[in-house]
Amino acid sequence: MREIIGFLRHDPVGGGVLQYSGKSLVGALVGLLLLLSPAFAKDGKKNAKDAITIAPHDLQFANLHIPHLDQGPVLADFLEMKLSPAFAGKMLKVEKFQQRNPHDGSPISEKTEFYLGYTDKNLYVVCVCFEAHPTQLRSHMVRRELINDDDQIGVVLDTFHDRKEGLFFFINPHGIQQDGVWVDGNHEPDVSYDMVWNSAAKVTNEGWVGWIEIPFRSLRFPPKDDQTWGIFLERDIRHNGEYSFYPHIGTNTQGFLTQETDVDGLKQVSAGRNMTFTPYTTIRAFRELDDRDPAHPHFHGKHIEPRVGLDSKIVLKDSLVLDATVNPDFSQVESDEPQVTVNQRFEVLFPEKRPFFLENSSFFTTPINLVFTRRIVDPEYGVRLTGKVGRWGLGTLFADDRSPGRSVASADPLSGNKAYYTVLRVTRDFGKDSSVGLIYTDRELHTAPVTTCTDTPCLAGFNRVGGMDARLRFSPKWSATLQLVGGATKFNDGTRQTGTSFNAFLERSSHNLEYNVMYQDTTPGFETDTGFFRRPDVRRLSQQGQRRFWREGKVLLWHGPSLFTVNHWDHKGTRLEWLADSNYRFVFARDTVFAVFASLGHERLRPVDFTSLTANQDYGHHHNGFFFHSNYFKQFNLGGEFTWGRDTNYDPAIGPPVLADSSTANFFVTVRPVSGLTIDNTYLLTRLRNPFTQLNMFNNHIIRSKWNYQFTKEFSLRVIGQYNSTLVNPALTSLQNAKNLNFDVLFTYLLHPGTAIYVGYNSNLQNLDPSLGLDPSGNILRTRNSYLNDGRQFFVKLSYRFQY
Repeated sequence: MREIIGFLRHDPVGGGVLQYSGKSLVGALVGLLLLLSPAFAKDGKKNAKDAITIAPHDLQFANLHIPHLDQGPVLADFLEMKLSPAFAGKMLKVEKFQQRNPHDGSPISEKTEFYLGYTDKNLYVVCVCFEAHPTQLRSHMVRRELINDDDQIGVVLDTFHDRKEGLFFFINPHGIQQDGVWVDGNHEPDVSYDMVWNSAAKVTNEGWVGWIEIPFRSLRFPPKDDQTWGIFLERDIRHNGEYSFYPHIGTNTQGFLTQETDVDGLKQVSAGRNMTFTPYTTIRAFRELDDRDPAHPHFHGKHIEPRVGLDSKIVLKDSLVLDATVNPDFSQVESDEPQVTVNQRFEVLFPEKRPFFLENSSFFTTPINLVFTRRIVDPEYGVRLTGKVGRWGLGTLFADDRSPGRSVASADPLSGNKAYYTVLRVTRDFGKDSSVGLIYTDRELHTAPVTTCTDTPCLAGFNRVGGMDARLRFSPKWSATLQLVGGATKFNDGTRQTGTSFNAFLERSSHNLEYNVMYQDTTPGFETDTGFFRRPDVRRLSQQGQRRFWREGKVLLWHGPSLFTVNHWDHKGTRLEWLADSNYRFVFARDTVFAVFASLGHERLRPVDFTSLTANQDYGHHHNGFFFHSNYFKQFNLGGEFTWGRDTNYDPAIGPPVLADSSTANFFVTVRPVSGLTIDNTYLLTRLRNPFTQLNMFNNHIIRSKWNYQFTKEFSLRVIGQYNSTLVNPALTSLQNAKNLNFDVLFTYLLHPGTAIYVGYNSNLQNLDPSLGLDPSGNILRTRNSYLNDGRQFFVKLSYRFQY
């Protein structure tokens, strides 16, 4: 279900920007004009450089009428690769699937038959998947949700028929489930929303059969006697890199749900009472470093620390969902994927992983990131109401956060205080695929007043942001998003500041051409303490474009250039950054991609950015490199990106930032040597060198290996080992020599979402001096080779889901 659609490299952290003069600007503009010229923008037209034509939509995809069944089918009714006599003529049969990838509009390469029906309580979706070479099937015994590398079948249900959001249910040939929320416009479907449903699958001599049973009580839909939903069905054939749909979900139109078909025939169905209560209990033993008082770090811990809590979910009138949590526990959440955090000017975004905050998070998503729930570190409670009533959408979130008062020493005036978060969101659909919305966010923190913030950082007593946004679809290919918000902040020294932020984004998506342009304007006084925010006082203009040249070959599918330009400047007119980044990409069969890239840019640092500067200073950057990804082999997939060029060292030993020669390597490989075992390995390298002497300033290494063995669909063992090191030359950088070794072991028995047993152990070691003495900068002293265990815990968690 996860289609490889990341055709453009990510926007670099900190931006970069369009240059107004110079040879690089000319080259960038020429490339952009080539990408957008009429000769290159004739979608669906076959010419000398395009060897594949999008199939016209002359194939009629009829609306689906689902019949009512007296009793539901089981997997055994389909194991002869056809419907059993007991259900012959009683279920809706769906065929005529068409590819989206690799050959948009072509018929599916393998015979595929979906069968649909419903009883008073359940919806049934069954797929008979023929396969000419069953040994080429890709299916692994993995943890729930982790089936993206496998053959799979599934259904997406737009139960409110708004063409914006749907629920999806997918399985692989082992019957492993993946479910969640599909939101058009998001880069990836949201797999955090877990539902209780049943599935089964079996491989046969002619292919495989997948069976899905979805209780209506697991869905939300309008309270009507006759339901009409949107729907599309999907089959992925991984060894061909093939994604096929009914109806045809083509690349020449933005979105997936915008191309759905209708399904009706569902009469007198209701979710009924739908209340879920999931109590849990956790017992842990731990020992960890307490550095809340920076001058006196010490160890503390407990042999036994019990904890209890409750998660609940109540569906109101089949369309609104009230979620509440009391004393939530997140000890079983997987650790963050590794990211480079050294030599970064701005905060690095680590995505949310906690289920309570992930579920229905799309209700709070706006172009400007105003709701980043990792800001809520240690909640005692949380309440969320989300859903749709007609064309109206509603999202509310209330939570507290104990971390401000727990992250400081007991003598600190902030000790024991909490922060309180409020988020209100309302949207209104209009037209076919457009909407407008309002949002309000508030973070309140009761702090002791101070007369000056010279020695102590100013704390925000409150930060409130409100505004409106809109998503407009002009045609199947063109869409735009707009947002304007204003914010006010009061600090504990009595001062206040206000500001605004504006975002406008225009995008064109089609089979041959991708293009977007974005403008942002954030005034000096704007701040959002509930969202993810890097810096105020910046204007930004960026553009991205990509042209694809399609081929009918069995090896090369398409190739083409892409160009990204971005410019930042402040409200005084000072140019802060510019960047022009281009790459040329080759996309092959079996999800294999190779590309080369080059970029050129400058950043201007000011005394307000670094006090060691006495005047604005310009730093020129350039990068070259390549990246690749391949899922060609059944047993493993791999990918990576390698760059070399010039960057800024923001942490020199003395004085202002300086230029440095840079090189990076990001490499990953997933190996599946035997059934049930998945090994994910990652290696990240960042290196800066003196451009004149070539002496190393620092080398940052991150090595991570995650092993998961799935004994059964319910029982698994996961082991993660990660090593981080920053090896420095103290004559060239102020960074410390730091080494960190972390181990994570987790046994999981997951009967279904909410009913589970977890047993886990985590240990973290660093090269800290056992004396915990401090260096002149106030950092704990480091040793050269020895390690100190600065944190370990053992825990057991039990939870049970009661559903009424």
